Amino acid sequence: MDKQKIADSIRAVYNYKPGVIFRDITTLIGDAEVFKEVINILRSRYENQNIDFIAAIEARGFIFGSALAYALGIGFVPIRKKGKLPYNTISEKYTLEYGTDELHIHTDAFRDKKNAKVVLIDDLIATGGTAEASVKLIKSIGAQCVEAAFVINLKGLEGEKKLAPYTQVFSIVEYEGK
Repeated sequence: MDKQKIADSIRAVYNYKPGVIFRDITTLIGDAEVFKEVINILRSRYENQNIDFIAAIEARGFIFGSALAYALGIGFVPIRKKGKLPYNTISEKYTLEYGTDELHIHTDAFRDKKNAKVVLIDDLIATGGTAEASVKLIKSIGAQCVEAAFVINLKGLEGEKKLAPYTQVFSIVEYEGK
């Protein structure tokens, strides 16, 4: 399967908000062949890199992150919104279009493994604020985010540039614009 078939499986919802095209991954994950191919691409990328954990951003990142962690036979770490994790957490605030939000990770998320090698996964990178906050959380509890991976990169919003000082960025498909 090629990346074009994956891109074609993602529904474009025009004017979701004025001037915004929403890239809907429910059509991708609803197609077993395409979903399996996405996980296989990610598994192939990371299977020989001695990755210790997959961390994923709530909520759509959990879909890809948990499947990838299973495929690699490694642990899965959720990064969630405020008030969603039940144990001791640390937080990182980030800026939204209108205001701020906050992400949390358990303080023992990486099981006290020193300098754990982590790949961060989410469905999409746009402006990069959520991913940047997630990478900072991973680093703040002593792990190394070796790469941030996304199924979709909205190139026109330049989120990967925001992550460049912290980690490498990988995406399967890219779209220009919003």
